Amino acid sequence: MDFGAVIQTTPPASRTVHLAKLAEQYGFSHVWTFDSHLLWQEPYVIYSRILAETNRVIVGPMVTNPATRDWTVTASTYATLNEMYGNRTICGIGRGDSAVRVTGGAPTTLRTLRESIHVIRELANSRAVEYNGATVQFPWSVGSSLEVWVAAYGPLALKLAGEVGDGFILQLADLDIAAWMITTVREAAEKAGRDPMDVKFCVAAPMYIGDDIDHMRNQTRWFGGMVGNHVADIVAKYGANGSVPKALTDYIEAREGYDYNQHGLAGNTHADFVPDEIVDRFCLLGSAEQHIEKLKALRELGVDQFAGYLQHDNKEETLRVYGESVIPALKEKIVAKA
Repeated sequence: MDFGAVIQTTPPASRTVHLAKLAEQYGFSHVWTFDSHLLWQEPYVIYSRILAETNRVIVGPMVTNPATRDWTVTASTYATLNEMYGNRTICGIGRGDSAVRVTGGAPTTLRTLRESIHVIRELANSRAVEYNGATVQFPWSVGSSLEVWVAAYGPLALKLAGEVGDGFILQLADLDIAAWMITTVREAAEKAGRDPMDVKFCVAAPMYIGDDIDHMRNQTRWFGGMVGNHVADIVAKYGANGSVPKALTDYIEAREGYDYNQHGLAGNTHADFVPDEIVDRFCLLGSAEQHIEKLKALRELGVDQFAGYLQHDNKEETLRVYGESVIPALKEKIVAKA
């Protein structure tokens, strides 16, 4: 299993770079960031600094969207970073949440998402693509490589992830929901003529190493509120009794609204509706041993990467314990002499 660290690009940018460097030192393979240009600093600028000051980590957004950036500009950014630092970028993409809603927009259609994935992937892999009635290609890009991983919750979005995604991002760590979504994505991949095992799976959720369960829950309750935005869209489309597991939809019944000014912030005032049970199911909280137990269960379901959100007050210590205890426990054991 690979491990990623998910960081907000909250000022100062040097702090984001510091955490990314720590993540690499402790054995994380990926560094992801939020992508919401009004709420936080511009991530792609910071990626360049992270890549310059690290050696191995792969960087990218969790997640970008097709609405706030021209697709060719997005692809050009990846191809440029790959030329500068080697192929060490990845694109997480979805229909859009905070980046579009804060500017008065709305998530894109799945058709638009599908088209954007194709254009971004082809251009950022140094290939030509049809765009706005013309065949376009970066004449300066040779050998660039980019995987596009799709973030999804609803049935049709999961279907799209299976049909076109290099990977699937599930932003919660509930075992039952993860099992249903992984099965749904793999079935869609198979029906599309793909090898379902070619789709990689990333579970992303807050990770907090500690022993004060009430404090840890309060520091990560924001996550249930954030997930609730997407669940509310699903319920509006399919109803509460649709094909989506009730474990995912029931908890938002008490949801009254959402303040994007507090998006992703520990201790925000609009996540009180999220019950402790959901926090425990969606997140990884507790001792190293408790994290290891849940991660092993996720790995058994077919999860290839766990990406841990660090939006809480124990960032460095959580990274340290993961590097010294958790990640080694999930790695293949190799001995010097058999």
